[in-house]
Amino acid sequence: MLISNVYRPGVLSCRAEDRLDQVARQMVEEDVGALAVLDGERVAGIITERDLLGALAALADPASRATAYASTRLKTAALDEDSREVARRMLDEGIRHLPVDDHGRLVGMVSMRDLLALETWAL
Repeated sequence: MLISNVYRPGVLSCRAEDRLDQVARQMVEEDVGALAVLDGERVAGIITERDLLGALAALADPASRATAYASTRLKTAALDEDSREVARRMLDEGIRHLPVDDHGRLVGMVSMRDLLALETWAL
């Protein structure tokens, strides 16, 4: 199945200058495990629950900027990619959230949970 049939459309994001406590609050309110980090119109990275946990473990100031702890080596999935190949890549890379790209434009996010649900329901 293609990622276009599985991903969550719409980009939930925070600004690069947002504070870690604001980011954590937004993730709780939106009930998501990752946000795209935007620097103006440009995607500067992705911040995840794991990144926030790392910040907490490092005793980071809650006023630290999102970009200080966001993952900046951005990997993406394309709408026309096979979901099994994307799942394999996510496993190999040890990541649970992947932004979805449509010809250079961020259009949503796919999570390992989305892909697991697909496999579970396909059985």
